[in-house]
Amino acid sequence: MGAGQKVPAAGASRGDAPPPRPSLQRLIADYDGFLLDAYGVLVDKQRALPGAAAFLAALDAAGRPWRVVTNSASRLPEVLCAEFTALGVAIPASHILTSGGLVRAHFAANGLVGARCAVLGPAASRTYVERAGGRVVALDPDTDADAIIVADQQGVRCLEDLDLTVSLMLRRLDAGLPLHLLLCNPDLIYPLAPGRYGFTAGGLVAMLEAVLRERWPRRELAFVRLGKPNAPLFEEACRQLGGHRPLMIGDQLGTDILGASRVGIDSVLVGSGLAPRDAAGAWPVRPTWYLPSLGP
Repeated sequence: MGAGQKVPAAGASRGDAPPPRPSLQRLIADYDGFLLDAYGVLVDKQRALPGAAAFLAALDAAGRPWRVVTNSASRLPEVLCAEFTALGVAIPASHILTSGGLVRAHFAANGLVGARCAVLGPAASRTYVERAGGRVVALDPDTDADAIIVADQQGVRCLEDLDLTVSLMLRRLDAGLPLHLLLCNPDLIYPLAPGRYGFTAGGLVAMLEAVLRERWPRRELAFVRLGKPNAPLFEEACRQLGGHRPLMIGDQLGTDILGASRVGIDSVLVGSGLAPRDAAGAWPVRPTWYLPSLGP
């Protein structure tokens, strides 16, 4: 299913009332494919969340295809598979679609194969770029590059690497040279454990873009975003699922729910991660459904 193909919202709610709460059985019966966020829906950094393994087993038993769609660009699918298994939920690598995995198609579409790339992120982030055909260069005071890829916050020496990145941006742009700016993971924060949160790559790019706006207020300079809530991750996942009525299950209004809305698919907001705690409060983005969690 592509952008703009709006599916009728079977459980759509209106006004300020919270969205309706369906049973998991109803969702499995009504939808022919499922997209699931990982952190905050299926796992956090310490454990599988209640009901996660049972829900995936129920999807398999019903013959419903599913994919985990994650903004991660710090770990390869095979590594994520092992991590999820260790946390208590089995997710095959073939069922994991990461924002890092979209770099290959983005490079091919934008003539970046062979480009010199400064990459912020751990070793796996550089692997994603190399698999896409980019030539990774070291980030140092004399670095010159055709592209800056902010993949993940892990492995980033915050002030030192941001200083080097800002310097590279300004040297290239002040000289009138082209520079491609790419962000794999637009998330600002993610859940570490109940009551604990981590800072992500999207927050780093927010600072870099603030510099761009301040220095060139009349130019439209910004990073291209691959991950949720942007369309590429959703469109590729829907293509893999096939079918005509997919459902997105996520814990963030601004990424999971907004992204689903943009490509015209129904969504479930679960309260087990970063969702608003007050289900009766204001809903700046309306999910089709609401569930406290995937647990009983």
